[in-house]
Amino acid sequence: MEPNPSENQKQLGALIHLSTFSKFFFPFGNFFVPLILWSFNKDKAFVDEHGRQAINFQLSILVYSLIIGLICIPFFLLFVTDFISLVDAIEHTVDRVSFHDMTNLSGFVILFSIVALLLFGLFIFELYAVISATAKASRGELYNYPLSIPFLKTNLENQSTHEHSN
Repeated sequence: MEPNPSENQKQLGALIHLSTFSKFFFPFGNFFVPLILWSFNKDKAFVDEHGRQAINFQLSILVYSLIIGLICIPFFLLFVTDFISLVDAIEHTVDRVSFHDMTNLSGFVILFSIVALLLFGLFIFELYAVISATAKASRGELYNYPLSIPFLKTNLENQSTHEHSN
């Protein structure tokens, strides 16, 4: 990689990271916009590295969000069945609804609160990491996102993987 990237490369690197916020304007903008910027400029080593890092991090955030969502599915299904039975009990026999029926829902409220807190924490973590990466790129420094899964590897990593397998 070049020791001193040009101002244009620094700006492109920073723009790639900032472009991940386009997801707030249209669906999957956090993948498409950086991917387009990166693909047109990946011949420049500095921009190539920042593009890979940004896309890897966005894919990692998606994976982490999906994992949190998948963990919630069984609990959500349990909640729905409990809620339907509670509504049915209230509709048909108002006099037999006990306080115990209501307390069963408190566990689900706690669970959904924890999940909401996890997703909010992931969101804050993403904001912090993207802003940090943007600042580093604009100064001409490399940035490795924390907890990022390397889906897209650099050419050097791909070459060393092939050499070790032979």
